[in-house]
Amino acid sequence: MAIDVTEATFDREVIELSKKTPVVVDFWAEWCGPCKALSPALEAAEASRGGRVLLAKVDVDSNQSLAGRYGVQGIPAVKAFRDGTVASEFVGAVPPAKVEAFFDALVPSRADELLAAGDELSLREAAELDPRRADIAVELGRRRLERGAEDEALAAVESHPSDFAAAGIAARIHLARAGIANDAFASLDRGEREAALDGLLSALASVDGAPTVNDGTTPGEARDLIRRAVIGILSELDPADPTARDYRRKLAAALG
Repeated sequence: MAIDVTEATFDREVIELSKKTPVVVDFWAEWCGPCKALSPALEAAEASRGGRVLLAKVDVDSNQSLAGRYGVQGIPAVKAFRDGTVASEFVGAVPPAKVEAFFDALVPSRADELLAAGDELSLREAAELDPRRADIAVELGRRRLERGAEDEALAAVESHPSDFAAAGIAARIHLARAGIANDAFASLDRGEREAALDGLLSALASVDGAPTVNDGTTPGEARDLIRRAVIGILSELDPADPTARDYRRKLAAALG
Protein backbone atom coordinates (compact mmCIF):
# COMPACT_ATOMS: atom_id res chain seq x y z
CA MET A 1 0.00 0.00 0.00
CA ALA A 2 1.28 3.44 -0.91
CA ILE A 3 2.52 5.67 1.87
CA ASP A 4 1.99 9.43 1.91
CA VAL A 5 5.25 11.31 2.28
CA THR A 6 5.87 14.97 2.95
CA GLU A 7 8.75 17.39 2.85
CA ALA A 8 9.52 16.40 6.44
CA THR A 9 9.56 12.64 5.81
CA PHE A 10 10.76 12.41 2.21
CA ASP A 11 14.46 11.94 2.91
CA ARG A 12 13.81 9.21 5.46
CA GLU A 13 11.02 7.34 3.68
CA VAL A 14 12.24 7.71 0.11
CA ILE A 15 15.92 8.63 -0.12
CA GLU A 16 17.16 6.39 2.68
CA LEU A 17 14.80 3.49 1.97
CA SER A 18 15.73 3.52 -1.71
CA LYS A 19 19.28 2.55 -0.76
CA LYS A 20 17.86 -0.86 0.18
CA THR A 21 14.63 -1.13 -1.80
CA PRO A 22 13.53 0.78 -4.94
CA VAL A 23 10.88 3.40 -4.16
CA VAL A 24 8.46 4.69 -6.80
CA VAL A 25 7.14 8.17 -5.99
CA ASP A 26 3.84 9.38 -7.43
CA PHE A 27 3.63 13.18 -7.50
CA TRP A 28 -0.10 13.90 -7.62
CA ALA A 29 -2.91 16.23 -6.49
CA GLU A 30 -6.48 15.69 -5.37
CA TRP A 31 -7.92 17.73 -8.26
CA CYS A 32 -5.96 15.78 -10.90
CA GLY A 33 -8.19 13.32 -12.78
CA PRO A 34 -5.33 11.55 -14.63
CA CYS A 35 -3.58 11.08 -11.27
CA LYS A 36 -6.60 9.20 -9.94
CA ALA A 37 -6.77 7.13 -13.13
CA LEU A 38 -3.13 6.12 -12.78
CA SER A 39 -3.20 5.22 -9.08
CA PRO A 40 -4.79 1.73 -9.38
CA ALA A 41 -2.12 0.60 -11.86
CA LEU A 42 0.68 1.87 -9.62
CA GLU A 43 -0.82 0.18 -6.58
CA ALA A 44 -1.33 -3.10 -8.45
CA ALA A 45 2.26 -3.05 -9.71
CA GLU A 46 3.57 -2.50 -6.20
CA ALA A 47 1.33 -5.18 -4.68
CA SER A 48 2.39 -7.82 -7.22
CA ARG A 49 6.04 -7.42 -6.23
CA GLY A 50 5.62 -8.42 -2.61
CA GLY A 51 7.55 -5.57 -0.99
CA ARG A 52 10.46 -5.59 -3.43
CA VAL A 53 9.35 -2.16 -4.69
CA LEU A 54 7.73 0.46 -2.46
CA LEU A 55 5.22 3.09 -3.56
CA ALA A 56 5.06 6.60 -2.06
CA LYS A 57 2.75 9.48 -2.87
CA VAL A 58 3.52 13.20 -2.71
CA ASP A 59 0.68 15.73 -2.82
CA VAL A 60 2.27 18.53 -4.83
CA ASP A 61 -0.16 21.15 -3.51
CA SER A 62 0.95 20.51 0.06
CA ASN A 63 4.60 19.88 -0.78
CA GLN A 64 5.50 22.43 -3.42
CA SER A 65 9.17 22.57 -2.48
CA LEU A 66 9.50 18.81 -3.16
CA ALA A 67 7.85 19.26 -6.54
CA GLY A 68 10.31 22.05 -7.29
CA ARG A 69 13.26 20.05 -6.00
CA TYR A 70 12.54 17.28 -8.52
CA GLY A 71 11.46 19.47 -11.41
CA VAL A 72 7.82 18.42 -11.44
CA GLN A 73 6.03 20.56 -14.03
CA GLY A 74 3.11 18.30 -14.92
CA ILE A 75 1.24 15.60 -13.04
CA PRO A 76 0.97 12.74 -12.56
CA ALA A 77 4.76 12.60 -12.45
CA VAL A 78 6.23 9.26 -11.41
CA LYS A 79 9.86 8.90 -10.40
CA ALA A 80 11.68 5.75 -9.34
CA PHE A 81 14.39 6.17 -6.73
CA ARG A 82 17.25 3.75 -6.31
CA ASP A 83 20.34 4.34 -4.15
CA GLY A 84 19.04 7.76 -3.19
CA THR A 85 18.67 9.18 -6.70
CA VAL A 86 16.11 9.18 -9.51
CA ALA A 87 16.72 6.09 -11.65
CA SER A 88 13.81 6.47 -14.11
CA GLU A 89 10.61 8.48 -14.52
CA PHE A 90 7.57 9.21 -16.66
CA VAL A 91 4.82 11.83 -16.83
CA GLY A 92 1.13 11.24 -17.52
CA ALA A 93 -1.47 8.52 -17.03
CA VAL A 94 0.21 5.78 -19.07
CA PRO A 95 -1.50 2.39 -19.68
CA PRO A 96 -1.14 -0.38 -17.07
CA ALA A 97 1.20 -2.35 -19.33
CA LYS A 98 3.65 0.55 -19.36
CA VAL A 99 3.38 0.88 -15.60
CA GLU A 100 4.26 -2.81 -15.29
CA ALA A 101 7.23 -2.37 -17.64
CA PHE A 102 8.38 0.61 -15.55
CA PHE A 103 8.30 -1.51 -12.39
CA ASP A 104 9.86 -4.46 -14.21
CA ALA A 105 12.92 -2.32 -14.93
CA LEU A 106 13.33 -2.00 -11.17
CA VAL A 107 12.52 -5.59 -10.24
CA PRO A 108 10.59 -8.32 -12.06
CA SER A 109 7.13 -9.16 -10.73
CA ARG A 110 6.43 -12.55 -9.21
CA ALA A 111 4.33 -13.26 -12.28
CA ASP A 112 7.31 -12.51 -14.52
CA GLU A 113 9.51 -14.86 -12.52
CA LEU A 114 6.92 -17.62 -12.85
CA LEU A 115 6.56 -16.94 -16.57
CA ALA A 116 10.32 -17.27 -16.96
CA ALA A 117 10.20 -20.63 -15.16
CA GLY A 118 7.93 -21.82 -17.96
CA ASP A 119 6.49 -25.03 -16.49
CA GLU A 120 2.75 -25.48 -16.36
CA LEU A 121 2.46 -25.27 -12.58
CA SER A 122 4.38 -21.98 -12.50
CA LEU A 123 2.38 -20.60 -15.41
CA ARG A 124 -0.90 -21.49 -13.72
CA GLU A 125 0.20 -19.62 -10.60
CA ALA A 126 1.30 -16.66 -12.73
CA ALA A 127 -2.10 -16.56 -14.46
CA GLU A 128 -3.82 -16.55 -11.08
CA LEU A 129 -1.61 -13.70 -9.88
CA ASP A 130 -2.23 -11.59 -12.97
CA PRO A 131 -5.15 -12.80 -15.09
CA ARG A 132 -4.83 -9.70 -17.29
CA ARG A 133 -1.56 -10.93 -18.81
CA ALA A 134 -2.19 -12.41 -22.26
CA ASP A 135 1.46 -13.50 -22.60
CA ILE A 136 1.10 -15.71 -19.54
CA ALA A 137 -2.21 -17.12 -20.78
CA VAL A 138 -0.65 -17.95 -24.14
CA GLU A 139 2.25 -19.87 -22.61
CA LEU A 140 -0.11 -21.72 -20.28
CA GLY A 141 -2.33 -22.60 -23.23
CA ARG A 142 0.66 -23.96 -25.12
CA ARG A 143 1.79 -26.14 -22.24
CA ARG A 144 -1.68 -27.59 -21.89
CA LEU A 145 -1.86 -28.29 -25.62
CA GLU A 146 1.43 -30.16 -25.38
CA ARG A 147 -0.25 -32.72 -23.15
CA GLY A 148 -3.45 -32.77 -25.21
CA ALA A 149 -5.63 -30.91 -22.69
CA GLU A 150 -7.62 -28.90 -25.22
CA ASP A 151 -10.42 -27.85 -22.86
CA GLU A 152 -7.90 -26.55 -20.32
CA ALA A 153 -5.88 -24.80 -23.03
CA LEU A 154 -9.00 -23.07 -24.30
CA ALA A 155 -9.90 -21.99 -20.77
CA ALA A 156 -6.44 -20.40 -20.45
CA VAL A 157 -6.74 -18.19 -23.53
CA GLU A 158 -10.42 -17.54 -24.16
CA SER A 159 -10.50 -14.41 -21.96
CA HIS A 160 -7.93 -12.72 -24.24
CA PRO A 161 -9.69 -12.59 -27.63
CA SER A 162 -7.92 -9.38 -28.67
CA ASP A 163 -4.46 -10.95 -28.35
CA PHE A 164 -3.41 -12.48 -31.66
CA ALA A 165 -1.48 -15.40 -30.18
CA ALA A 166 -4.24 -16.25 -27.70
CA ALA A 167 -6.89 -16.02 -30.41
CA GLY A 168 -4.73 -18.24 -32.60
CA ILE A 169 -4.58 -20.96 -29.96
CA ALA A 170 -8.34 -20.81 -29.46
CA ALA A 171 -8.85 -21.02 -33.23
CA ARG A 172 -6.53 -24.04 -33.42
CA ILE A 173 -8.60 -25.88 -30.84
CA HIS A 174 -11.88 -25.15 -32.62
CA LEU A 175 -10.37 -26.21 -35.95
CA ALA A 176 -9.10 -29.46 -34.44
CA ARG A 177 -12.57 -30.22 -33.14
CA ALA A 178 -13.93 -29.68 -36.64
CA GLY A 179 -11.22 -31.92 -38.12
CA ILE A 180 -9.67 -29.08 -40.11
CA ALA A 181 -5.94 -28.54 -40.73
CA ASN A 182 -4.75 -31.20 -38.31
CA ASP A 183 -1.71 -31.90 -40.51
CA ALA A 184 -0.80 -28.21 -40.42
CA PHE A 185 -0.80 -28.16 -36.64
CA ALA A 186 1.22 -31.36 -36.50
CA SER A 187 3.83 -29.55 -38.59
CA LEU A 188 3.70 -26.61 -36.23
CA ASP A 189 4.29 -28.90 -33.25
CA ARG A 190 7.38 -30.25 -35.01
CA GLY A 191 8.73 -26.71 -35.37
CA GLU A 192 7.96 -26.56 -39.10
CA ARG A 193 6.35 -23.13 -39.14
CA GLU A 194 6.27 -22.55 -42.90
CA ALA A 195 4.84 -26.01 -43.56
CA ALA A 196 2.15 -25.26 -41.00
CA LEU A 197 1.31 -21.95 -42.65
CA ASP A 198 1.17 -23.58 -46.08
CA GLY A 199 -1.10 -26.26 -44.68
CA LEU A 200 -3.46 -23.68 -43.19
CA LEU A 201 -3.62 -21.74 -46.45
CA SER A 202 -4.44 -24.98 -48.28
CA ALA A 203 -7.16 -25.68 -45.73
CA LEU A 204 -8.52 -22.19 -46.35
CA ALA A 205 -8.85 -22.97 -50.05
CA SER A 206 -10.54 -26.31 -49.31
CA VAL A 207 -13.34 -24.81 -47.21
CA ASP A 208 -14.16 -22.10 -49.76
CA GLY A 209 -17.44 -22.97 -51.39
CA ALA A 210 -17.96 -26.07 -49.30
CA PRO A 211 -21.65 -26.49 -48.36
CA THR A 212 -20.84 -27.59 -44.81
CA VAL A 213 -17.84 -28.29 -42.60
CA ASN A 214 -17.44 -30.86 -39.85
CA ASP A 215 -18.76 -30.43 -36.31
CA GLY A 216 -21.41 -27.91 -37.33
CA THR A 217 -18.82 -25.32 -38.35
CA THR A 218 -19.92 -23.28 -41.36
CA PRO A 219 -17.49 -22.47 -44.18
CA GLY A 220 -17.50 -18.82 -43.11
CA GLU A 221 -16.66 -19.74 -39.53
CA ALA A 222 -13.92 -22.10 -40.73
CA ARG A 223 -12.39 -19.33 -42.85
CA ASP A 224 -12.31 -16.99 -39.89
CA LEU A 225 -10.79 -19.63 -37.61
CA ILE A 226 -8.07 -20.39 -40.15
CA ARG A 227 -7.38 -16.67 -40.55
CA ARG A 228 -6.99 -16.28 -36.79
CA ALA A 229 -4.75 -19.34 -36.59
CA VAL A 230 -2.44 -17.96 -39.30
CA ILE A 231 -2.31 -14.51 -37.69
CA GLY A 232 -1.58 -16.14 -34.35
CA ILE A 233 1.45 -17.92 -35.79
CA LEU A 234 2.66 -14.78 -37.58
CA SER A 235 2.32 -12.75 -34.38
CA GLU A 236 5.32 -14.65 -33.01
CA LEU A 237 7.53 -13.25 -35.78
CA ASP A 238 9.07 -9.81 -36.11
CA PRO A 239 6.76 -7.79 -38.41
CA ALA A 240 9.79 -7.03 -40.58
CA ASP A 241 10.67 -10.71 -40.97
CA PRO A 242 10.45 -11.64 -44.69
CA THR A 243 8.51 -14.79 -43.79
CA ALA A 244 5.92 -12.74 -41.92
CA ARG A 245 5.57 -10.30 -44.83
CA ASP A 246 5.28 -13.12 -47.35
CA TYR A 247 2.59 -15.01 -45.49
CA ARG A 248 0.59 -11.90 -44.64
CA ARG A 249 0.48 -11.24 -48.38
CA LYS A 250 -0.51 -14.85 -49.13
CA LEU A 251 -3.23 -14.73 -46.48
CA ALA A 252 -4.65 -11.48 -47.86
CA ALA A 253 -4.70 -12.98 -51.36
CA ALA A 254 -6.37 -16.18 -50.14
CA LEU A 255 -9.06 -14.24 -48.29
CA GLY A 256 -9.75 -12.25 -51.44
